[in-house]
Amino acid sequence: MYDYLSSLLYDLDGVKQSPKYHPEGDALFHSLQVFQLAREASDDPILWAAALFHDVGKAVDSKHHARIGGEMLSGVLNPQVTWLVEHHLDLMHSPRKTRKKYGAQPRFAQLQKLRRFDVNGRDPAAQVISVAAAIESLQLHHDLISA
Repeated sequence: MYDYLSSLLYDLDGVKQSPKYHPEGDALFHSLQVFQLAREASDDPILWAAALFHDVGKAVDSKHHARIGGEMLSGVLNPQVTWLVEHHLDLMHSPRKTRKKYGAQPRFAQLQKLRRFDVNGRDPAAQVISVAAAIESLQLHHDLISA
């Protein structure tokens, strides 16, 4: 299973993004930055995993990557991680509707944090860890794996 998760990340290597919104470069570099921001600011492994895998769907289709990423992770990672991946763009596309729909739920705070990490993970000069090191740091948290 960790081989599958690693392959999802490696598939992002070289996936170009709009320089206007992603001056940092490819989707893998961005994902590793977002993961590191989550690890530094939170002690929540669910949020770490969502940060790391939030853009895996971009290897298939950029426009629908949130939905596709959720499908790729469904049954593999904890359903909360999958939900965060599927909804990580909601606060950008429909902030008012998203707050109304999910604002009273505990996962809304996670969604807000993920959005902040996603926006801030755009530094072209950032130093990031390897895919292997990121996956290894998640392996200690067995609750991330879907039952």
